[in-house]
Amino acid sequence: MKAAVVFHKGELPKYVVDFPAPVAQNENEVLISVKASAVKNLDKMRASGKHYSTAHEEWTAKVVGGDGVGLLEDGTRIYGIGVTGMVAEKAVIEKDRMVKLPEEIDDATAAALPNAVMGSALALHFRAALKNGETVLINGATGVTGKIAVQLAKHYGAKKVIATGRNEQSLQDLLSMGADEIISLKQDDETFIARIKNAHKQNPIDVVIDYLWGHSAEMILSSLKGNGGFSHRTRYVTVGGMMGDNITLSSSILRSTDIQISGSGIGSWSRDEVKVLITDILPDMFQLAADGKLKIETVLVPLTEVEQIWDANIDGGKRLVILI
Repeated sequence: MKAAVVFHKGELPKYVVDFPAPVAQNENEVLISVKASAVKNLDKMRASGKHYSTAHEEWTAKVVGGDGVGLLEDGTRIYGIGVTGMVAEKAVIEKDRMVKLPEEIDDATAAALPNAVMGSALALHFRAALKNGETVLINGATGVTGKIAVQLAKHYGAKKVIATGRNEQSLQDLLSMGADEIISLKQDDETFIARIKNAHKQNPIDVVIDYLWGHSAEMILSSLKGNGGFSHRTRYVTVGGMMGDNITLSSSILRSTDIQISGSGIGSWSRDEVKVLITDILPDMFQLAADGKLKIETVLVPLTEVEQIWDANIDGGKRLVILI
């Protein structure tokens, strides 16, 4: 079969036309004909062997891509999470990790949406336990997942959404997607911290969903620091580390502030949470997108061009989708 394959750790995927097709190994697995698969940072890191989930994995030639859209043998169009790589003509998925798609949603949107939903809905719903009327800060909101997080925060009942980011045009665009206030990370540290402190004073920040971590997280946490009096409780959820995987965190921030720090990502979700993702959250998100109420931008490329596009710098806030 035609597929995008990484043969040696650290190499870019190769387009091949004769890679062996996978075979379902048990009754819970099914072979599908893949139509589209989105390429995420997670896919790139896993393909290179740099993601924490691949640290102890024995390296063999493998098809890239973790999920996608395809057809069952009877023609039913579904989204599925792959047991095998999804940037290929055929892939094996688990029956309990697939979702039937609405007719109105196109393959590219259906392939692009789930990872962004996982990185936003699970953080908002399970880790932050967002309540109606709360104020949410999305740090790094100009990326694909950040844009979805802004939209879903409002969908889940947030009264106010504050968005930070480095892409000025994308920040402006977020005002039409549900953001009530935007704060640029291109400002000097003192100005950025002052903006966060002022926003927190006007409407105490209940939830932070952070896709950047690094120095931006240090500034936000210092902005929330208490002064010895009673402080507002903030649930701080880290989802990504695009500005750095490590931070310096003063013990005094945690001692002076009612703050809860947690993470949302592969390994942190329970089996029950993943089940709810498949049975409830993703079907709702696909329908929202089909109804035009949840938007994601895509860049479409055929499988034959995977080698040229894999490391390309895709315009901020858009998801690369490989069409099979």
